[in-house]
Amino acid sequence: MNIVWKRTLRTASSERFLATANGRDLAAVDLHHLADGTVAGTVIVLEGSGLGEGEVPRLLQQLDEDFLPGVDAREGSLTYTVVIGRVLGNWEGVPDGK
Repeated sequence: MNIVWKRTLRTASSERFLATANGRDLAAVDLHHLADGTVAGTVIVLEGSGLGEGEVPRLLQQLDEDFLPGVDAREGSLTYTVVIGRVLGNWEGVPDGK
């Protein structure tokens, strides 16, 4: 499976990525770069994506290699929480009076 990563959000200390393959959304990943140099990530494997549990380690390894050269899960400087979920929709704040 050829995974393509799209960065959808970036701040001074965090990033959000969408993983896709063959035109299908697979997973959403939020990464938080902490003050001590470590990175904590939340990975949401999208329900119905076809991505199996056994493929998650490879997904995480590719993300690490492509975007996180300064940290390493084997050294304890990178941790992930992985969940399976589905997109319900997008909610945005609307200023009063609009």
